Amino acid sequence: MALDNHGLEEFRRRWQEELAQAQALRKRRRPEAAERRPRRPELVPGRGEQASGYLALAQGLLEGAGRPPAARATRAERPDATSRSRSPQAREDTGGGDQLVDQLIRDLNEMDDVPFFDVQLPYELAINIFQYLDRRDLGRCAQVSKAWKVTAEDEVLWFRLCQQEGHLPESSISDYSCWKLIFQECRAREHMLRTNWKNRKGAVSELEHIPDAVLCDVHSHDGVVIAGYTSGDVRVWDTRTWDYIAPFLESEYEEDDPGMQPYVSFVRINSSLAVAAYEDGIVNIWDLRTGKYPIHRFEHDARIQALALSQDDATVATASAFDVIMLCPNEEGYWHIAAEFEVQKLVDYLEIVPGTERYPVAVATAGDLVYLLKAEDSARNLHYIYGQPVTCLDVSANQVAFGVKSLGWVYEGNKILVCNLEAERCISKLGNALGDFTCVNLRDSPPSLLVSGNMDRRVRIHDLRTDKIALSLSAHQLGVSSVQMDDWKIVSGGEEGLVTVWDYRMNQKLWEVHSRHPVRHIAFNSHSLITANVPYERVVRNPDLDSITAHRRHRGLIHAYEFAVDQLAFQSALPICRSSYDTMAGYNYDLPLTFPYDSMRE
Repeated sequence: MALDNHGLEEFRRRWQEELAQAQALRKRRRPEAAERRPRRPELVPGRGEQASGYLALAQGLLEGAGRPPAARATRAERPDATSRSRSPQAREDTGGGDQLVDQLIRDLNEMDDVPFFDVQLPYELAINIFQYLDRRDLGRCAQVSKAWKVTAEDEVLWFRLCQQEGHLPESSISDYSCWKLIFQECRAREHMLRTNWKNRKGAVSELEHIPDAVLCDVHSHDGVVIAGYTSGDVRVWDTRTWDYIAPFLESEYEEDDPGMQPYVSFVRINSSLAVAAYEDGIVNIWDLRTGKYPIHRFEHDARIQALALSQDDATVATASAFDVIMLCPNEEGYWHIAAEFEVQKLVDYLEIVPGTERYPVAVATAGDLVYLLKAEDSARNLHYIYGQPVTCLDVSANQVAFGVKSLGWVYEGNKILVCNLEAERCISKLGNALGDFTCVNLRDSPPSLLVSGNMDRRVRIHDLRTDKIALSLSAHQLGVSSVQMDDWKIVSGGEEGLVTVWDYRMNQKLWEVHSRHPVRHIAFNSHSLITANVPYERVVRNPDLDSITAHRRHRGLIHAYEFAVDQLAFQSALPICRSSYDTMAGYNYDLPLTFPYDSMRE
């Protein structure tokens, strides 16, 4: 309630009387202190006849509460200050408004030196705050105090960092007792691997060929390699351990007709299955965990044009004539036809979309048509422009990328189109090259990036956010046949047989290796690289006329590079799939000397 004028005046009068009484009482209690205190001038020099309001209030506080706080002594002044505090002599008064303001500023500056961690926070709350810091910030926080060191080295924080940077993704927090040490070891190993990649230090092995046979197709998954030959043989190697239960995968052809088996057209492999398609339309499926004999056999009436295997589950897609068939096991484990589609033209490329276990989804290209094949639906046209055939294809979980060759009166340049599988429409048009795009890699590329190879001998990195070319490299003498990239390097293969490794952040070629035949397969991870040179001609040379060296030039090559080894290649245990040449000493730790028959160029 607001007071009237009379009540306000009465309140002011009583307040002034109480202040006067309190001031008189303080003066009576401290007569000696008041006498020792020097008389202050009524006027502050340089400030006019009357002091400002805040300074008068400060002087009043000094008169009522005694001396202002003394200035904090430095380390050099502390002994002198200690001796003065012990003497009975009275300390000299700092006096004056300027001294009070200076002391106030010093106190405010010292308040910034008070760390906020003196406030007691719950440990769980501190962990939730520290989880937003990276490894460098956590290291700095561990140097603040003992309390912060305990918090910054908590196992939850370092386990989270390991998961975020991709170290030991399948581990749980209870697997190790010191995740900070594990993180440091992973970082050191990553640095060592990157250095070995750049300096091409490691072990290289040439997978043993099958005598009197020419390499037809190669595929790999997570270090496991499968190869098919003109003799009809299918062979598997595990380059991670150099040991495998079934080096040869047997077929069901009659043993009475040796050498009469049809050529192997395509081979595919994942973590549990191996699939091979033959020239006569037969498809064999092996379970790598149970044995070397097929668990399922499917027969087409015509030659198989394309073969695809899901990298996540047991789904196989084949294209023969104008039919595309998807095979997968049911709940009882029996293989059956999950879906069957009819297309208008012969299929050129076929890929299965990852991450679709329940209802398999595939993408097929046939001339200038791109089909989206869903198991529970009929075939849909994802893209069609008359007279513009598709030249390459790759898919990811929600996108598909394919190269388109521009023909006709209006030449717009060859492009790569990126379509969204959910919306079923084109979202990006990349590149404008004169040559045909021969390979594209979307699945293994970093987010928002795509790498492609072209017949104009260039490797291009495309930015999907801006639809522009981020980098273009002149990598090969002929067209680019295969390409893959990660967060810092590109490995490309050419039609002339050249394998080139680039550090695309520095726009620098690291090293290259040359073989005779076109590079048809490239697959690498952080510590290994697998390359395959597959001949154009599938003609078997007469072994009676040609030596083993001459036969080697025409049969094709598969090389496995390992950059995580800490010993020489020829000192390790040699598996049966190593080369049987007498010049084994040529296979040493330095890759430039690993090929006694082929040339290597920087």
